[in-house]
Amino acid sequence: MKRTIIITSIVVALAVIAMIVISKLSSKEDMSTLLAEVSKGDFEVVVTTTGELQAEVSTDIKGPEGLASRNMRFGGIKISDLVPEGTEVKAGDYVATLDRSSVDNTLKDELDRLESFETDLLKKQLDTTISLANLRDDLLNLKFNMDEAEITLEQSKYEPPTTIRQARITLDKAQRSFDQALSNYDLKVRQARADIRDTELQVAKQRRKVAEMQEIIQKFVITAPSDGMVIYKREWNGAKRKVGSEVSPWDPVVATLPDLTAMISKTYVNEIDVSKVKAGQPVRLSVDAFPEKTYTGMVLSVANIGEQLPNTDAKVFEVITKINGSDPILRPSMTTGNQIITQTFKDVVYIPLETVFATADSIPFVYKKDGSRQVVVLGESNENDIIVEQGLEPGEKLYLSIPEESEKFKLHGEELITVIKERKAQQAAEEAARQQNGNKPAGMMPGNMTPEQMREFMQNLTPEQREAMRQQRGTGRPGQTGQRGSGTDTTARTQRVVIQRQ
Repeated sequence: MKRTIIITSIVVALAVIAMIVISKLSSKEDMSTLLAEVSKGDFEVVVTTTGELQAEVSTDIKGPEGLASRNMRFGGIKISDLVPEGTEVKAGDYVATLDRSSVDNTLKDELDRLESFETDLLKKQLDTTISLANLRDDLLNLKFNMDEAEITLEQSKYEPPTTIRQARITLDKAQRSFDQALSNYDLKVRQARADIRDTELQVAKQRRKVAEMQEIIQKFVITAPSDGMVIYKREWNGAKRKVGSEVSPWDPVVATLPDLTAMISKTYVNEIDVSKVKAGQPVRLSVDAFPEKTYTGMVLSVANIGEQLPNTDAKVFEVITKINGSDPILRPSMTTGNQIITQTFKDVVYIPLETVFATADSIPFVYKKDGSRQVVVLGESNENDIIVEQGLEPGEKLYLSIPEESEKFKLHGEELITVIKERKAQQAAEEAARQQNGNKPAGMMPGNMTPEQMREFMQNLTPEQREAMRQQRGTGRPGQTGQRGSGTDTTARTQRVVIQRQ
């Protein structure tokens, strides 16, 4: 019994000792993971965005031309059938069919109108024939009356003068009646011809209209204009056209045939970063569908006017990147990861952003493994790292978080505080000069602010004010500071500390 108790005690003691050893080893490993090394090499300032592949050049597959003609009265025409997106087609192959139901009704109305015009023309022709025939009969009767008056006048030459005069007056009246009737007949003929001509023009116009409609309707079956892959046309709101979508007479494109040998990536850059992006800058690209492959490209264009994407409040600017070379696996609408390299610095010292802290008066420093706090002069930054212009050497170890008993770490590099303050003074002088000239942009940060006031000020800025402030104070993001710890110097952890390079 005693032997069993002794063995059990030994096993428990060994287990406790093992747990203590493992705990210490783990603690050492954890401490090693909280350290970062000062690096030296090439440093890139990168703007990272998500884009979508598109063909640089594409051929539109359109509905019938002439839908927007003034002779047409077609409204929105729906797509009744459409081949699947991504279908490979040859020139002349079937692509889509447009719904003819509303168009057929319109055509029927126009045919009825044509029939009405033709009936009206026939009626006018018949009425004119009858009317002119009656007028000709009246002219003939008046001619007879005039001839009779002439005979009566000739026979009255032996009659008394009064009788002769009466006969002459009768002849003059008959002559005048005939001339008036003849003139009226000519006018009636010209009027009838003009009226019939006007109706004939209406009939001809309506016939052309009907013929044009019938010709357009025959083209409601849409075929491919050339070889390629069918990609659906995007609406103004970004949605793709599909069966049931309406095709506008002013935008009859149903789909496109992209040229897959020349691809671009269309992306949007936030207003805060757009001033960094310029045409001609190099770009690294990846495709979500093929994460193992990488591509290179170049910024082709940057929009001058921002826009607001659906369901977002941020203003963005369209950036087009041309992909170098070609790859048959790339397809339109694939999602890309774009890294736009806005600046490159050769052979500089840089550290992770997480290693940078700041005092209450915004002096940046780092915690070194040797137990000291080192003031640093910072330069440009990217999403992960920041350049150190003065204060550190490559290979030094830094803490990624505030170490234990940080108040015991002695501050070194106090002479660099003067350099930092001189830069701040120069910034303040430039800001005062701008303010004096009346060019101070909205949203500039007031001076003499506490860290809490600075944080509240930054949170209340509008996107436009942040952009104006960023343009005046240089690229990068403002630091996020907060008080922590105790001792002579109050330290504050910041995720992004960027001091503008002068």
